[in-house]
Order: sequence, then C-alpha cells, then structure tokens
Amino acid sequence: MLSEAVDARGLLCPEPVLRTKKVIDKMKSGTLEILVDNRAAKENVTRLCESKGWKVEVEGEGPEFTLRASK
Repeated sequence: MLSEAVDARGLLCPEPVLRTKKVIDKMKSGTLEILVDNRAAKENVTRLCESKGWKVEVEGEGPEFTLRASK
C-alpha cells in the first residue's frame, strides 16, 4: 500500500484539487494525506476523491484540515 502526501495549504482552488488529482491519477490504491487550510478546498478535494472511488476521512475543525483518502 503506497502512501503519499499533498500539502495544499495557502493555495486557492482549483490548485488543491489539481495537485490532488495529479497524485491520485498515478495511484491505483493506497493512502493519500492532503493538507488544506480553507473549507472550499476541503469540500472540493473531498468531492474529487469520492468521485474517483476513494474513501475520505476529514480531521480538523478549521482553519486547517487533514484529509485522508484511501482506496
């Protein structure tokens, strides 16, 4: 099981989504940790991962969130 990380803190959409997509498109399965610091990025990255069949767990109340996507 591969594990990757994307640090998208300080980035505005669509950059967190684009960076996450680039990584999950290369991964068949594994765990991906994505760090974001705004709700829009949290929601958009979660939606992207779920649309590609990844399960997402979100930690944090804001302003920073840790998303753990696994497949």
